Amino acid sequence: MPYANGIHWESHGQPDGPVILLSSGLGGSGSYWQPNLAALAARHRVITYDHRGTGRSDRHVAGDLTVEAMAADVVALMDAIGLDRCTFIGHALGGHIGLALALSAPARLDRLVVINGWAKLDLHTARCFDARLALLRNSGPRAYLHAQPLFLYPPQWIADHHDALQDEEEVLLAHFPGADMIERRVAAVRRFNIAGRLDEIRVPTLLVASDDDMLVPPSASEKLAAGIPGALLARMAVGAHACNVTRAAHFNMWLLDWLDGE
Repeated sequence: MPYANGIHWESHGQPDGPVILLSSGLGGSGSYWQPNLAALAARHRVITYDHRGTGRSDRHVAGDLTVEAMAADVVALMDAIGLDRCTFIGHALGGHIGLALALSAPARLDRLVVINGWAKLDLHTARCFDARLALLRNSGPRAYLHAQPLFLYPPQWIADHHDALQDEEEVLLAHFPGADMIERRVAAVRRFNIAGRLDEIRVPTLLVASDDDMLVPPSASEKLAAGIPGALLARMAVGAHACNVTRAAHFNMWLLDWLDGE
């Protein structure tokens, strides 16, 4: 299993193809992108990684944990594995990492895709974080993980995938990064605020939003689209927060069309 600077990463698909780097949300695990890998890897080299402090990466994170520090980890990872540039695709927190990169290291990005992200924390999302942290603090990791699908997926999708979600809960519990790390990651994403800097982003950007997202209102993506010069906004009527998982085929088609310039 390859590591670079304490970060676990994997390479999929075409070794000489255009590079896509995938960054997951609050959970931090590269395995989040499993429903998208085959389609993206058919014509691209796809890099997945576990955020520092999560998954198989180094669980020790010194100093203040910020989205900007997570973006610096990506630059260090790219340097270590010899990537000059990439198309960066991030879900939620992963999208914020991409936005931070577009501001701090734009020369490293060919394109940027942000799925259900924001420039500044919405009060609705803050309320959801409050509820999730209350579960973690008062009822423990299992209750936190058991409730997690409610914030990620549509109701019918949860019902249809009940057994798989139960199995996934056990895996997530076995690899839980610890309550302190969850608290620090939520604090980092809550502090993230680039609302006054969107017009500085010059990387070609695609924003993806789902109208039925329980966690992040689609208006957050609308504000990103209004502020980032030339940004495109693709909206799904259904799919919820993890729309690249629940509507993977649709998402993959949109994304590959955009990457191909269609």
